[in-house]
Amino acid sequence: MTAIATYSTQPQDNQRAPAQLSWVAVVGIVLLVALCGLGVLALMIGITRIAPGEVLAILFSEGGERVPRIVIWEVRLPRFLLGALAGMALAVSGAMLQDALKNELAEPGLLGVSTGASLVVAVVVIFNVAIPFGMLPIFALAGGLCAGMVILLATRLTRDPVRMILIGAAMGSLFGALITAVVVLGEPDELRALYSYLVGSLIGRDWDALYMVLPWIAVALPIALFFGRPLNLLQLGDDMAEGLGLPVFRTRAVIFTVAIALNAAIVAVCGPIGFVALVAPHMVRGLLQTSDARQVLPISALLGAVLLTGSDLLAREIFSPAELPVGLVTVAVGSPVALFLLRRLLVKR
Repeated sequence: MTAIATYSTQPQDNQRAPAQLSWVAVVGIVLLVALCGLGVLALMIGITRIAPGEVLAILFSEGGERVPRIVIWEVRLPRFLLGALAGMALAVSGAMLQDALKNELAEPGLLGVSTGASLVVAVVVIFNVAIPFGMLPIFALAGGLCAGMVILLATRLTRDPVRMILIGAAMGSLFGALITAVVVLGEPDELRALYSYLVGSLIGRDWDALYMVLPWIAVALPIALFFGRPLNLLQLGDDMAEGLGLPVFRTRAVIFTVAIALNAAIVAVCGPIGFVALVAPHMVRGLLQTSDARQVLPISALLGAVLLTGSDLLAREIFSPAELPVGLVTVAVGSPVALFLLRRLLVKR
């Protein structure tokens, strides 16, 4: 909890000073090493235990026994890589929404965006809608944009962060009710898979799942990192940003689209994994002691990958050999943080 930063809306020029950038580099390297370490653990542990040396032999040579090779290449490696990409996408999405709305609680789940995307996926699954491979994220994006555009239009009516979250909660409740209506129409076999999906899970995800989201992340993530300066201007307030030449509504609409695209790609494959998008950016602002989006976005991506892969490792092992959906772990960790942030917002009022 101590890593949660007070949300600053005054990006400063000296935030790019060499000393600050050196600290950013140190944090980035530590997170990258932590991610690699989690990757090795994710490949080693499980029902089939594999020694570190054998893991390296399987990854970098033709060595290793047949069963461990299959376990690593077909089960554990794609799951870990997908978890890392999902954590990156969710964390960057949350950071963009928080800065664009100047709202500490902004994240796809609390704004109803994830539920909107989940509704579309539920309809596709329950009604066996035939769509080409790789197109599911596009349908999820459409559902997420429905909620996102409502939030975007609401920014013209209110800037109060608590009211924004209430609007998002209302959208989430509406989409949640529609998901329940769809679920009632499903067959038992379909419902079991759908329930696990709606919690948010990496169980059973393979290379096909990774290949489905990879193009989206490869395109949307670099675009998101280019929005550092506009996000810094939006932190100053709409009037100030307009005065500095930024077309606020148009820029916010583009930022929303990119952030929702990152989230929708993950929701399409893994389901609505909650609170990574909320927690990671706040922890990064606390670690870096800055709200400069040019630094927060890339470090949030690394921390998001660490948080989600670490949570998935915990979900795999806590009741082994049974596995929990990773969404249960992230909710358990993230809910107290959300309550803390909400309390701080209410105190400020």
